[in-house]
Amino acid sequence: MRHDRLPDGFGVRIDPRVRTYSGGRLLVGGTPTRLLRLAPEAAALIGDGYLEVTDPTSARVARRLLDSGVANPRPRLLPSLEDVTVIVPVHNHGSELTRLLSALRGHTVIVVDNGSDQPVRIPAPSGTRRRVTVLRWDRRRGTAEARNFGLRAAATEFVAFLDPDVAPRTGWLEVMLGHFSDPKVALVAPRILAMDPDSTVLARYEHTRGSLHRGRRESAVQAHGPVPYVPSTALLVRRLALLAEGGFDESMPAGGDIDLCWRLDRAGWRLRYEPAARVAHSNPVSLRKWFAHKLTHGTGAAPLSQRHAGMAAPLSLPIWTAVAAVLFATLTRWGTVGAVLTLVGALFRLRRVFSGLENPTRVAAIYMARGFSGGVWRLASALCRHYWPVTLLGMLCSRRIRHIAVTIAVADGLADWFIHREPGSLDPVRYVACKRVDDIAYGSGLWLGAIRARNADALRPTLPPN
Repeated sequence: MRHDRLPDGFGVRIDPRVRTYSGGRLLVGGTPTRLLRLAPEAAALIGDGYLEVTDPTSARVARRLLDSGVANPRPRLLPSLEDVTVIVPVHNHGSELTRLLSALRGHTVIVVDNGSDQPVRIPAPSGTRRRVTVLRWDRRRGTAEARNFGLRAAATEFVAFLDPDVAPRTGWLEVMLGHFSDPKVALVAPRILAMDPDSTVLARYEHTRGSLHRGRRESAVQAHGPVPYVPSTALLVRRLALLAEGGFDESMPAGGDIDLCWRLDRAGWRLRYEPAARVAHSNPVSLRKWFAHKLTHGTGAAPLSQRHAGMAAPLSLPIWTAVAAVLFATLTRWGTVGAVLTLVGALFRLRRVFSGLENPTRVAAIYMARGFSGGVWRLASALCRHYWPVTLLGMLCSRRIRHIAVTIAVADGLADWFIHREPGSLDPVRYVACKRVDDIAYGSGLWLGAIRARNADALRPTLPPN
C-alpha cells in the first residue's frame, strides 16, 4: 500500500493560467477546466499563490490542488542520485553510445546490447568513476523488451531510460528526481530538444515542434490534457511502479510509450512533464527518414484505441462546440442563427456552473468563448492532420471547400508558428510548409494503421456532452 501524504516542506504553486475569485476561495482552471471551491481556511493557507506542506491539513489541501490540476509541484526534497540506474538499450550505435556514456560519468548504467553486429565494448573511464554493466543479446529483439530486461536487472528505487542518440544536459536528473518526493509520482519526463537545431530546416522545425517535443510549460501528463503522453526516449520512473504495471508492452511496435503513460495514470499514479530538465536528441536529417518516423508514429493510434477505448480519439469536442462549428461552416443565414443559439445555450449552462461568483454571466462568457475558439482550432488542426484525406476529397469535389481548406491550412500553420516560435526558429513560410508535411505523414500513418488493424475507432472522434 502506498502512503500518499506529501512530505513536510513540499510546496505547490497555483498555475498562472488559473483564475481566482471570491478572495481565493473559488479557482477556475486545470484540464479540463473546472471550478474548485475551497473552504476559507484552505484558501487562507495558499496566501499569494504558494502553499507549503507543514501539517496534515496543508498536506490535504496541497494534494487536492495537485490532483485538480490547478497547481504545480515545487518539491524541496531530493532523493539521492545513487538511487538511480540509467538503462540504455542500444543496437549498432557505437559513437552515439560513447557520447552518451561520457555524459553519464558517476552514474550507474546498464547497457542492453540489443543484438549489435559488433558486441558493445565500454572504453576504460577517464577522470570521474563510471559504473557500466553491459547485458548482451545475440539477436535483436524489440526495444520495449530491451528496456524491460534492463528494468528487471536494476536494483535501485528509480530507473532512467535513455536512448543512445540523446545527450542529457547538466542537472537533468536532479530536476526530475525532486518530483519523486511526492509518493504518488511514478514517472517524470524532460523536455527533448534537437541536438543541433541550426543544422537543417527539419532540425530547426523539430527543435520547437518535433514529435518528441512536449512544449515549454510544465504540466501533469494526462490523456486529455495539454500533455497527453511523453516519449520513452528519455524517462525517469519509479521502478516498482513500472514493474507492477508490467513494464513496457512488448507487443506494440509503435505507441508503447503512450500506452505506458495511460496505464500508469489509470492505476492512480501521477505523471509529470518537467521542461526545466533538458535532453538533446539527434533527429533524422533526411526528409525520407523524417517522414518515415512521423508515419510510424501515426500507426500506433490503432492498437492504442483497442487497448484504451475512447482515449486515442484523434479529435474530442463538446457537442455544443461541434454543432456550432458545423452550423457556422454552412455560411448561411440560418446556419449562423443556429450557431448563435447553440452558443447562447452553452452560455446559460455555464452560467449555472459559475452562479456562486459575483458576475457569473461575464465569467461564463469568457470561458465559453475560450472553449469555442479552442474547439474550432482543434477541429481545424484535425482536418489538416488526422483527416487530411477527407479534406482532400472535399477539395476535389467543391470549390467552396477548397477555399475554406486552404484558408484553414494556412491559418492553422501560422497560429501554430506564433505559439511555438522561439529565437532562431523557422520563418512562418518554411514553418507552415514543414507543419503541413508533418501532418500529412502522421495522418497517413493513422489511416494506414487503422486499415491494417481493421479498426475504425482510431479514426472516430469523440463528442463528450460537456
